[in-house]
Amino acid sequence: MAELSDLELLSDLGVEIETKKAAARTPREERVIAGFEDIVKFVDEHGHAPRHGEDRDIFERIYAVRLDRIRAQADCRALVEPLDKHGLLSGSDGVAEEPAEFEDDADLLADLGVAPGGDEDISVLRHVRSRDEVKAAEEVANRKVCADFEIFKPLFAAVKRDLETGGREARRFGEDAGIKAGEFFILGGQMVYVAEVLESFVTEYGRPDSRLRVIYDNGTESDLLLRSLQRGLYKDETGRRITDPIAGPLFGHESQDDDLESGTIYVLRSKSDHPDVAANRDLIHKIGVTGGTVEARIAQATTDPTYLLAEVEIIATYRLFNINRTRLENLLHRVFAPARLDLTIPDRFGEPVRPREWYIVPLQAIDEAVQKVRDSSITDFRYDPGSASLVRIETPE
Repeated sequence: MAELSDLELLSDLGVEIETKKAAARTPREERVIAGFEDIVKFVDEHGHAPRHGEDRDIFERIYAVRLDRIRAQADCRALVEPLDKHGLLSGSDGVAEEPAEFEDDADLLADLGVAPGGDEDISVLRHVRSRDEVKAAEEVANRKVCADFEIFKPLFAAVKRDLETGGREARRFGEDAGIKAGEFFILGGQMVYVAEVLESFVTEYGRPDSRLRVIYDNGTESDLLLRSLQRGLYKDETGRRITDPIAGPLFGHESQDDDLESGTIYVLRSKSDHPDVAANRDLIHKIGVTGGTVEARIAQATTDPTYLLAEVEIIATYRLFNINRTRLENLLHRVFAPARLDLTIPDRFGEPVRPREWYIVPLQAIDEAVQKVRDSSITDFRYDPGSASLVRIETPE
């Protein structure tokens, strides 16, 4: 015999059972309950009831007005009383003098003088900062003057030079999301240096995090959380990781068994009969880098304005190993930029051309630059036309 349910047994015994259906809530009641739950969550997070005031976050102001409306209406109070674990309904601050109908967020925003976005979309507020923007503003506000910035100022200057000369690169954050002390980043258009990891801990969600000492290139600092810095770099379209400087010798005359030849630096002298070139022929040199042979590179020199539409002679070459040719060429051109030849010549079609890789510089200075590339000190120097030599770059005070 099949077992009967309790209701079936009671029915067999002649006991009438009245089944009560839970009354469906009206849309208004659902709004009231959902609105009060938002207020309770706010108190859970901030430890106090939402307050009025133009200096308050717009969402806190909404919750404060909403709480006033609920307190002022007996039916709303009765509806949410079971949810009032913080005793919010017993408060009296800010209670409306006269009962007012419970309003939705759009009406509350209107009361506060804030217009919602188009199509009554409450998720798009005009003149209202998002929570991410609020957090970013709070992080900026929490910055303070870095008392020992003089220690870090030369570091920022050196990294900036490295970026300009190709010794470092700024790469989109995300390929490597790790953050360690001693690393540089670009966030919000500012260069950022992670000076220290002050403490490491596990969050309430079981995630590892760290408190950092972060120095900014404008002379301020903050104690950001590592995850906050990661989040900021991810969301910033211009957020970048600055790579470490290139380590080791960039090139040498002798290759090792495990070296991969990358190209050749070449120094050329022009045979052009242009008056300015002819008058300084022994000092005017083209400095370039090629992955092939120099001879093949200059084969069409007489028809190429890059080579002054004239034959050239090879003055010196330096073999490269394990090096990015483009970065090295850019570095050398920046070092000798103060001595760049300012010359305009017509191309084969009569159009004016200004060749950019010719410099009024003695071969000795180029040799000296090569030696400084080898010992990795080249980023600390630039060419001085006055003394016709490389001079150390002075770090600005």
